[in-house]
Amino acid sequence: QVQLVESGGGSVQAGGSLRLSCAASGRGFGYYGMGWFRQAPGKEREFIAAISWSSATIKYADSVKGRFTISRDNTKNTVYLLMNSLKPEDTALYYCAARATSLLQGTMDPQLWGYWGQGTQVAVST
Repeated sequence: QVQLVESGGGSVQAGGSLRLSCAASGRGFGYYGMGWFRQAPGKEREFIAAISWSSATIKYADSVKGRFTISRDNTKNTVYLLMNSLKPEDTALYYCAARATSLLQGTMDPQLWGYWGQGTQVAVST
């Protein structure tokens, strides 16, 4: 079992940056793949980025590639999402997720992620 708590959300102007953090507790964090998703009002939950337990595999959604960077520190049981060049369309509730299975398949499907945090809100204004 892994418990996830996100932080770092807030309000920022377009072009600005934020860094989200996800602190994990419970056993085995270092063996879990970690990911970030987001959900805007009236929309489905959307995959943003994922990182394997060793950081050897990293995936991004096309919409954030080149702007967002996912990383993890297994000594601190924490995964990060650095978001640069933010756009108003990045406004959403951002969720951290964990899974014990490989990231080689089904990475973008929220149903294949077993653990979720409560989310942190990001608002980007023009």
